[in-house]
Amino acid sequence: MAETMFRELVKGRADYEVASAGLGAMPGDKASRYTADLMRERGYDLSDFRSQMLSQELVNNATHIFGMGYGHLRAIEKMFPEAADKTYLVSEFCADDGLRGQDVSDPYGGSRADYEETRQIFTALLPSLVAYIDQTFDKTPT
Repeated sequence: MAETMFRELVKGRADYEVASAGLGAMPGDKASRYTADLMRERGYDLSDFRSQMLSQELVNNATHIFGMGYGHLRAIEKMFPEAADKTYLVSEFCADDGLRGQDVSDPYGGSRADYEETRQIFTALLPSLVAYIDQTFDKTPT
């Protein structure tokens, strides 16, 4: 869900490449039913989406890594210590004091309402990630 929504925010921008990966994902799984339904309601077809595990290659190629919760950040930093300086909490830069610094619950296995709540949270959080990257990351080729 976050990947699809983030892709929409940077649509048409060649300076962004977006991917998502999980720490406990089953590689090759389709998007969950509720994720697919909620994204379809916004005009996105996730029928080709397949999950992937976070890998050394993905970490090496990433300029920024965003985790949904502090547990994710600790796990990423334990598995890939070299990624610590580019790993952030997805809510870290949000202007909303009520959301900034908060974990985002993974709705996997929950109700449709749980997925709707997560979509609403991502709607509030993701623009701040684009703003942070745009303001702080030098995209000039080296």
